[in-house]
Amino acid sequence: MLWFVLFVSVLWSCLMNTGPAQGYFHEERWSPESPILAPRVMIALICRNAQHSLPHFLGTIERLNYPKDRIAVATDHNFDNTTYLLRDWLINVQKLYHYVEWRPKEEPRKYHDEEGPKEWTNERYAYVMRLRQAALESAREMWADYLMMIDCDNLLINRDVLWKLIKENKTIVAPMMESRAAYSNFWCGMTSQGYYKRTPAYIPMRKQVRRGCFAVPMVHSTFLVDLRKEASRLLAFHPPHPDYTWAFDDIIVFAFSARMAEVQMFICNKETYGHLPVPLRAHSTMQDEADMRNPPVEPSRYLPRPVKRPDKMGFDEVFMINLKRRADRRERMLRALREQEIDCKIIAAVDGKAMNISEIHAMGIHMLPGYSDPYHGRPLTRGELGCFLSHYNIWKEIVDRGLKTSLVLEDDLRFEIFFKRRLQNLMSEVESEGLDWDLIYIGRKRMQVDRREKAVPNIRNLVEADYSYWTLGYMMSLQGAKKLLEAEPLSKMLPVDEFLPVMFNKHPV
Repeated sequence: MLWFVLFVSVLWSCLMNTGPAQGYFHEERWSPESPILAPRVMIALICRNAQHSLPHFLGTIERLNYPKDRIAVATDHNFDNTTYLLRDWLINVQKLYHYVEWRPKEEPRKYHDEEGPKEWTNERYAYVMRLRQAALESAREMWADYLMMIDCDNLLINRDVLWKLIKENKTIVAPMMESRAAYSNFWCGMTSQGYYKRTPAYIPMRKQVRRGCFAVPMVHSTFLVDLRKEASRLLAFHPPHPDYTWAFDDIIVFAFSARMAEVQMFICNKETYGHLPVPLRAHSTMQDEADMRNPPVEPSRYLPRPVKRPDKMGFDEVFMINLKRRADRRERMLRALREQEIDCKIIAAVDGKAMNISEIHAMGIHMLPGYSDPYHGRPLTRGELGCFLSHYNIWKEIVDRGLKTSLVLEDDLRFEIFFKRRLQNLMSEVESEGLDWDLIYIGRKRMQVDRREKAVPNIRNLVEADYSYWTLGYMMSLQGAKKLLEAEPLSKMLPVDEFLPVMFNKHPV
């Protein structure tokens, strides 16, 4: 468990006059007042077994818009390289920070009653509560104005988040952290026993349909405490309040403490502030957590980048389609693939909007007579033309190179957790069953949702695809690519996500 403290002092830029004041007599002249010191902020991080996320977390801390002043670090039971990473980082940044306190604790490496490194036992809860309480007391002893608690797997991507939270002027306020699911760092409801309660208010707030700063019974993982407020002196993580009878859990204990101190918690969802992972099960491994990392952010520039060994996951080729003018998408995809150690070949997408009629006719392209979009009633667009040609060129390369299996990805997809492992497991089952296949969607939009798709026997998570849209990602066999080319699609062109269902006889028209 890592207790990471960043103590900060920042200057308010509040002076209107920067030059010396003028007086009639020499002795009446004076220099302007100096800037006012901004509130002092201590940032405390609780972290355990965080080797996979720590470089990215520290990168987000480095990029926050305030100067570094003082840091203290403590760590406990670690399975991985967390302590050594922190030590290396501190050595490299110590000149940037005013003060570094190093308190590592490596042994024992686990709690005696835990099933796995992600399990929360009573012993672990107690230790975390003591660490958080120590951070709270240290902030008070340093006369810090604010205490910011951040879990080390929470990635703050909004560089001004600290200033924005201070501006809210709340005793306890949290930035809403986003995840790949409905999970976030706040509750809208709590039972009389202190447990989570579903409420109709949660989803509109989580999806930012309602935006603002809202009073809630619980915030956790990342939040700011205003230590200038008188009521904050009654807040505590450990020991629990004398009247406490709820579950032994650090976030519930603190929420009860806030309730007894008559301090309201608030969640702010006005902007995108950052990301957090969905909690794993107790028996989950460190590799499980590494596989479900949030959208990629740049790691710390003061740590060496971990060695990546990308591969093609058993495919003969992995293609990634990208328009040259969309460098932002290309960079995001390459970072995401690099984090998952996936090697790819970038395919320059055909820009249909840049093609003229002469070029189209020279390629032997003719639209399917009478075609109109089944939902919008319009003809094929130039964008759809370019998209089709981009995929068509890949099918040609598959056949020309004799690639038995290939993976095709578009640059606007989002990866699900455990993507690489799940895809490799799927391919292993496909091979062991000797399945005869041409195309397997891995990213699509189901269009026939009123009936269930037929499951493929003995292969988990695989069905016979019905009418589908989108070509975000799919696997293509050599025989499948040959069949698509033999259909001579350029002479009767359709959008690619209409053409494919026609080829596997699932188009409704």
